[in-house]
Amino acid sequence: MKTVFIINPDAGKGKGIDHLQARIRTAAEKTGQIADIYMTKAPQDAERFAKSFAEELAEAGPDGMPEAGRLIACGGDGTFNEVLNGVMAAACHDHVALGLIPTGTGNDFVRNFPEAGDFLDPAAQLSGQDVPCDAIRYRGILEGKEQTRYCGNMFNVGLDCNVVDTAAHLKRYPLIAGSFAYLLGVAINFIRKKGANLKVELDGKTIVNGPVLLTAIANGGFCGGGVHSAPMASTCDGRMDVNIIYNVSRFQFLKKFPYYAKGTHMELPDITDILYCDSCTTARLTPLDGTMRLCTDGEIVDAGTVEFEMAPGAFRMILPAK
Repeated sequence: MKTVFIINPDAGKGKGIDHLQARIRTAAEKTGQIADIYMTKAPQDAERFAKSFAEELAEAGPDGMPEAGRLIACGGDGTFNEVLNGVMAAACHDHVALGLIPTGTGNDFVRNFPEAGDFLDPAAQLSGQDVPCDAIRYRGILEGKEQTRYCGNMFNVGLDCNVVDTAAHLKRYPLIAGSFAYLLGVAINFIRKKGANLKVELDGKTIVNGPVLLTAIANGGFCGGGVHSAPMASTCDGRMDVNIIYNVSRFQFLKKFPYYAKGTHMELPDITDILYCDSCTTARLTPLDGTMRLCTDGEIVDAGTVEFEMAPGAFRMILPAK
C-alpha cells in the first residue's frame, strides 16, 4: 500500500515542519512501511496532487484493479478539505483512504473521532484502520462559477462565518491562535451583529425566509477550534444537522453562547426561542441579497444559491491506532 503525507507548510503558522518530517520518516521505519512526503506549493496544490494520486493508483494495480493507497493531510481542516475534494474528483477513488494530522489552528474535524488514537502520531496513522465516513456534496455558484464540491465537517453562514473570517485575520498576530482567536472574533462580531439574509429550505420545506444571525449545516459537530455547536451530529448517520439562530438581540445571543460553545445548548428549556435545530438529507440556501459568504471547513468563498445533499460513506477515514 502506498502512503503519502501531504504537508501544508503554512498550516499552524509553519511551526514544526522539519520535526514533523523527521517523525514521519521514523514512523515509517518503525512500522516497516514506505511513506512519501509531499510538500504543497500553493493553494489548491493538495487538491491537485490528491486527484493525480488517486488516478495513478487506479491504473497501477494488477488485472485492472486499483492499487490501494492512503493520503494523510498534515495541516488544518482546509488542507483536509482540499485532499478530500481532490480524491472525490477522480473517476475512481474508493481505493484511497484519507487521514489527517491536525497541524492547523482550528483542527475541528478530528474532534468527531474521540475513540481514535493520537491523530498527531504518524506511527499511529500508519497503523490505523479506516472506516466509512459521510460527506456533504454541495453545488452552486462559488467564486463566480458553477461548481460541485464536498465538505467533510461543517458549513457556516452569517455570524459564524464572519467570526471565522475575523479570526483568520487575528491569527496573523503573535500569541493569537486557535479557540482564543475564535472567541475574540465572536466578541468583535457581537458588537457588529452582522448576520445573513437567507431563504433556508430543508428537505424541500422552507424554514426561514429573511434575516438570521447564523446558519450552520453540519456533518461533524465542531467549529471554531472546539465550539461544539452541533452536538447531535455524526459523521456516519447519513444526515446533516442544521442550526439556525434567529435574528435575536445581542443580549439573547450572549446569554446562550457559553452553552452553545460547550454543546449543551439543546438542554436549555427556552432554546427554541432563539434556535431552530433539525436534521435532513438535502438543503438549499438562497442569499436574498444576491450573494453570501460561505465558510466550508474553515475556508470562505462568495456564493450564490447553494444546494446541499448527503453523500453517505463517501470516503474512508483513517482512525489512528491506540
